Amino acid sequence: KKRGRVAAPIKTNTMGMALFSVLAFLCGEASALRVGVTPARLISLRITVSPMCSVAVFGASGGTGSEAVLQALERGEEVTCLVRDRNKLVAPRTAAGFTAGAPLLPAAGSEKLTVTQGSVTARGDVDAVFAGKDVTGVVVALGGKTSDVGPTMLQDGTANIVSACKQYGVKRISIVTTIGAGDSMDQAPWAFRLLMMTVMSSIMADKNAQESVITTAGADLEYCIVRPGGLKSEPPTGIVTAGNDQDAGAITRADVAAFCLDAVLEPDFQFLGQAVSISSNMGSGFQSVLADKTKSRMAAKK
Repeated sequence: KKRGRVAAPIKTNTMGMALFSVLAFLCGEASALRVGVTPARLISLRITVSPMCSVAVFGASGGTGSEAVLQALERGEEVTCLVRDRNKLVAPRTAAGFTAGAPLLPAAGSEKLTVTQGSVTARGDVDAVFAGKDVTGVVVALGGKTSDVGPTMLQDGTANIVSACKQYGVKRISIVTTIGAGDSMDQAPWAFRLLMMTVMSSIMADKNAQESVITTAGADLEYCIVRPGGLKSEPPTGIVTAGNDQDAGAITRADVAAFCLDAVLEPDFQFLGQAVSISSNMGSGFQSVLADKTKSRMAAKK
């Protein structure tokens, strides 16, 4: 395992970073997948009922959530997930063999993915993800337009997930929020800070409340709050650096997903009980082992 690696400094455009984040929030992760790109990875999936699962993913139809599903399956884990619409469980932009944004449901090749259709704000639907399965870790990558999902979906859904974790004895959970949430306002680009206080004030209030759910109701869980910088839909770089002492830079959704999976799968993950900002060019470094493995698998398939 490589730890303590520091990414080389990368100059970033702060306005561009703000636009990345705004698009992720206002358009929703799933919406961003509809733009066609050249795919770079291949995995074939068949949806089936599996009695045993190890990773639960909430927000699986979004850009980061679908990456978490894909990478967990690539790692050999069994996956159970909750989506509002089965047809929106789509291939990540970087998945070869599929048209970007094409549904994964008709695909064939894996018996390790269980899909539940429902709402994270309905406790019964959340329970269905855990019931009868050996879930050992949870990745929460919720998103969507406030006009579509409501102003408190993030906090309400996360409260249901935390409660279910306690009921079913699941200790590990990673949750994706954003740079600028909680005490990380100073790390956000100046343009994004302005937007957070104006047009994005509602979604930021929900994200802040979502983090509070984890640090209060979920305080006895082994959690990691993940605050990515500007999100990009590109293949994983294999480099994820974490720290709370510098301005945030860009990071791919694939690398965010890798970090989140590390948080729930690695016994000695070093950021448990913390909220940490991540990008590909921050100061105090952390090399994501899973991201490294994912990059190696990509190279092997070329």
